[in-house]
Amino acid sequence: MEEGMVMSASIGFASRAGFASRLVAVAMAVVSMLAGAGPAGADSAGVGGASDGAGMYAGIFAGSGRSDNRLVDVDGFANWGNPGSMTDYDHGGFAGGVLVGRKFEVDGTRLRVELDGTFGDLTAQSDQLDPEGLDELVETDIRWVVTARGGVEETVGRVTVFATGGLAAARIANSVTDTDYFTDKPPQFDPDDSFHDSSTELGWVIGVGIEAPLDDAWTLRLDGSYLDFGRSTHLVNRSGGNACGAGGPRRACPYHIENRLGIVRLAIIRKLGL
Repeated sequence: MEEGMVMSASIGFASRAGFASRLVAVAMAVVSMLAGAGPAGADSAGVGGASDGAGMYAGIFAGSGRSDNRLVDVDGFANWGNPGSMTDYDHGGFAGGVLVGRKFEVDGTRLRVELDGTFGDLTAQSDQLDPEGLDELVETDIRWVVTARGGVEETVGRVTVFATGGLAAARIANSVTDTDYFTDKPPQFDPDDSFHDSSTELGWVIGVGIEAPLDDAWTLRLDGSYLDFGRSTHLVNRSGGNACGAGGPRRACPYHIENRLGIVRLAIIRKLGL
């Protein structure tokens, strides 16, 4: 492995490790904030007498995430002469993180608020943008995800079922790499027909799950979530040197990329203050 590749990998690992440490710090700050605040009119036992499950909690989780993405070739630039052609690409990998939350009761309805942070192996790619030449690679790397949710729950026997929904933010890197091939010289990277854009995207999340107590303090949870970060637009052929598809204008050509994510996770959770 070349020195530059080693350095790049080291920087990437350090960046994710740094994010994880910051995430823990934020989680602890949120715990402190929630511990000193609650819904209007609520005391430490909850509104109107909270159930035994009311109060603060924190936990860690691990599971599997699947990055589900789609690139739309608006003008048919990569898939020449086929405007609107779509390339779907997905990949599953490890997802882990931390969560903090609080349960309370309002007028007999059991509620929760929760903040969580996720990082892991959430990269997907495809070489099918140009299905004939196979010389363009699209890649999406979801580097971290944070969600803020509210939800309702109900106890059935010894287990608790719940549903949540709310806002999500993620650091997403979308890229297309175009390689030009020649008969008389080595392949060359084409920067004009490539891009690498990294940004923090906002979206929404919904989830359902089930919890079972292990003892008075510890709970085991299994849940699943679906996250949608909408559509972003990226430009290639930025010099305008080529037509945007057969018979198209000579200008920068847009790609639309849609980013979605599914996560299934197993969490171990501890009630705080016991």
